[in-house]
Amino acid sequence: MITKLYNRIRLFAKRGKEPYLLYYKLLGFYPNDLKVYEQAFMHKSSAIKDEQGAWINNERLEFLGDAILDAIVADILYHRFQFKKEGFLTNTRSKIVQRETLNGIALDLELDKFMIVSERTRSQSSCIYGNALEALIGAIYIDKGYETTKSFVETKMIDRFMNLTTVAKKEVNFKSKLIEWGQKNRVSIRFELIESFMSDDNKPVFQTQVYLASIAAGIGIGNSKKESHQNAAQMTLEKLKTELSFKRSVIEAGGLENQNNTDNKPSGEFINHSSELNKSE
Repeated sequence: MITKLYNRIRLFAKRGKEPYLLYYKLLGFYPNDLKVYEQAFMHKSSAIKDEQGAWINNERLEFLGDAILDAIVADILYHRFQFKKEGFLTNTRSKIVQRETLNGIALDLELDKFMIVSERTRSQSSCIYGNALEALIGAIYIDKGYETTKSFVETKMIDRFMNLTTVAKKEVNFKSKLIEWGQKNRVSIRFELIESFMSDDNKPVFQTQVYLASIAAGIGIGNSKKESHQNAAQMTLEKLKTELSFKRSVIEAGGLENQNNTDNKPSGEFINHSSELNKSE
């Protein structure tokens, strides 16, 4: 109680002044540490050096915010859908935290007005605002803790811009999400059919393996190639999210692959060797 009163007195003189008022309108509360919020909106294209010579941008906050957002959304769904199974909760969370959804919410919140980013990057990248939203969540967590962060996600994002029942019914194209990840990180993607056979009840079964820069990733099984691709992509995305050493190995392998392509091809452009991606499913 005393701490809250002290903070309100300390910030009283700043209320109504920029940038505190702008952040209050965005967040619904006054920041304690304004610098961490400013860093959340600093894209690496406009990074600056601190006194120790280290580059400052929002990538570390984005990493933290991504993990915190996953936990908070899982918390909210667990309590709002008390009788739903794990698969339902996992799929619904994926729909909420997918890049397309976060980009839309970020623009609805007008985070583009806070961004510090080069004009070239702003015009060419479609994911900087969703990334900034994750970085903002990381900043709130550092500045205010879990409960305030959860309140922001629940009231300012989910309740304001989503109908969870509708979201839960929406299908997620995991294959498109994986392709988007590969394009963003310059990693080639290949879907390879392992085997196909008829089940005991006379239904076709397909088993597909995903390769990221020639590294084996997720495996998916389905009654059609499309379904097996989707399941393999979903498993791969989950592996990229939860296994940092695997993700690091894939990105390093992608870098080597791109270097080889540059050495062997005059244009030096990145080529996604995903022949399966353009085939009919």
